[in-house]
Amino acid sequence: MSFSHIYWHMTHPDRDNKPEWAPPNAGSEFASFVMRGVKASNGEGGSQGKKRRTLTVDEYVEGVLSGNRMILARAITLIESNAPAHRDMGQAVLQRLMPHAGRSMRVGISGVPGAGKSTFIEALGSMLCEQGHRVAVLAVDPSSTLSGGSILGDKTRMERLSAHPNAYIRPSPTGGNLGGVTEKSRSTIQVCEAAGYDVIIVETVGVGQNEIAVRGMVDCYLLLGIAGAGDDLQGIKKGVIEIADLFVVNKADGDNKARARRTQAEMSTVLHYLTPYTPEWAVPALMCSALKGDGVAEVWEAVTRFFSHLKDHGWLEQRRARQNVEWLHELMNQELRHLFLEHPDVAGVLPDMERDVATGKLPVYQAAKSLLACFKPDPDCS
Repeated sequence: MSFSHIYWHMTHPDRDNKPEWAPPNAGSEFASFVMRGVKASNGEGGSQGKKRRTLTVDEYVEGVLSGNRMILARAITLIESNAPAHRDMGQAVLQRLMPHAGRSMRVGISGVPGAGKSTFIEALGSMLCEQGHRVAVLAVDPSSTLSGGSILGDKTRMERLSAHPNAYIRPSPTGGNLGGVTEKSRSTIQVCEAAGYDVIIVETVGVGQNEIAVRGMVDCYLLLGIAGAGDDLQGIKKGVIEIADLFVVNKADGDNKARARRTQAEMSTVLHYLTPYTPEWAVPALMCSALKGDGVAEVWEAVTRFFSHLKDHGWLEQRRARQNVEWLHELMNQELRHLFLEHPDVAGVLPDMERDVATGKLPVYQAAKSLLACFKPDPDCS
């Protein structure tokens, strides 16, 4: 395809093709538009590169253990896949890698919108990489409820960290999951640990009553706030604050530094009266400026003190054991859902049931009971 052909498509966008968030009456002055794909010379879209060879289980395992980042990415994609053809192979890879996992510091980071989670993670991760740590960041982006797509822009937001040879950033979509993490986040943590990353940072979508599932898959839970949040602090609710192991006020720089110091003092008082999630640990309220790098080292020093506290009391092993039990129940629920939806009798009647429920011809509870009856080996199912 000639350059002039591609250039014409780039310089003559279809401005009538608006993105889904455009207002209904948006005219040609609306800045955003969707550019149609450019067809290749053979009339088909997409690149003409060769299809990648399918790897064996041994190749996946050997590649991950040797630190091959490309194979690590492919292994995570395989394990994240819900396609029936991928699930068995993904679990076989994961089973082989699990003996090599479990030797990292697992840190979950959540915070109110605008708290600067990505900036903070880049500052913290870059500092750790310079100290010789290998840092994996599992950044979760929300999936669109309309298109199912996600922007997955964390590598762009963490440009400096993503370029560091000791860092690996893996953005993943929530897939509609509540909890601020994906249903495969636990598996991804294990794969990254097997690849030799000794610090795993899980960045959640945001913070709220439902976005606390990360607590059950990390050792240390860090809650990021900002000064003068007002109702935003109320928005994160007591239920989220009381499961935090550290509270950090970010953006403590310039004219905002005095407000940050006041917020830090207020949160210290609040945390003093809450029962800590980790016994005998006084949850500190710290402050930093991720943009300038001030206070980031002190935050990590508090994280390492927390891990020493866990190890000294034998609670790290207990926490990991509890995480594995929770993971077992999650995997059972996931597998039961797949088995149910892929059952031929269920798949055969589900569209009719959905239509009858939507039109009010069939009560929802009755439809659910009928579908569950189809899942049983009952020859009379209809």
